[in-house]
Amino acid sequence: MATPLVVLGSVNLDYTVVVDHRPQPGETVLATTLVTSIGGKGANQAVAAARAGVRPVLLAAVGPDAGAVTEQLQLRGIDLSHLQHCTTPTGIALITVGPDGDNAIVVAQGANALLDAVAVASHVSKLDPDVLIAQLEVPVDTVLAAARLARRFVLNYSPALPVPGELLELADPLIVNETEAEHLSATPRSLVVTLGAAGARFVDADGEGVIHAPTVDVVDTTGAGDAFAGALAAALVGGATLRDAVAAGVVAGSEAVQSLGAQPAIP
Repeated sequence: MATPLVVLGSVNLDYTVVVDHRPQPGETVLATTLVTSIGGKGANQAVAAARAGVRPVLLAAVGPDAGAVTEQLQLRGIDLSHLQHCTTPTGIALITVGPDGDNAIVVAQGANALLDAVAVASHVSKLDPDVLIAQLEVPVDTVLAAARLARRFVLNYSPALPVPGELLELADPLIVNETEAEHLSATPRSLVVTLGAAGARFVDADGEGVIHAPTVDVVDTTGAGDAFAGALAAALVGGATLRDAVAAGVVAGSEAVQSLGAQPAIP
């Protein structure tokens, strides 16, 4: 039996600080708030999919320090039965959030850099997912090995690293921001361009259009893109058109910016 959704990607422990202004080189800034939470683009997108009603299988690598991380992900409805366990510590993200809600992020990859292509390909082959979504905080060769086996492959092209043209061509859709869209070197099967507060634009074989985002009070933009991508993937599992999947993603992204941290608190 096919698995509805597999999320391939990173798992991090996030340290988020809120500051009056982001520091300049050589400057020390005192934070007004510190939040420790679960993050990583893979984990964030899996949580977003689970919130949208689809229980995803997460393919990721974690270290021996991941007990609290995995406990929180399980509470959020994520299937962790195919995690890769490493002796290298779990990834860490250091996030600075300014008064406008925009952020600057530094990631120490940790175990994420060790996610094995052969093992992941074996998992994908056995799970046979209807939809596989991935990002690029794990090795590119691992993502490509999984993409070649997926029925439908969704790629959130973030961070924007050099990748084989084949990987972009397999994406259906490829999710990029406006800057990344201007530098695409290959043609995906379908394309979604996120427009920040303006929403998102999509192009596929059936046409193109723009889904506008509602106006909301922005607290932290850290998790918006991942919420968008995870909700979009969940909608595709349910048989939605790309237009409707993008609309679901826009709603999820708009909700995500209204709270601090990459993932919402458990109700």
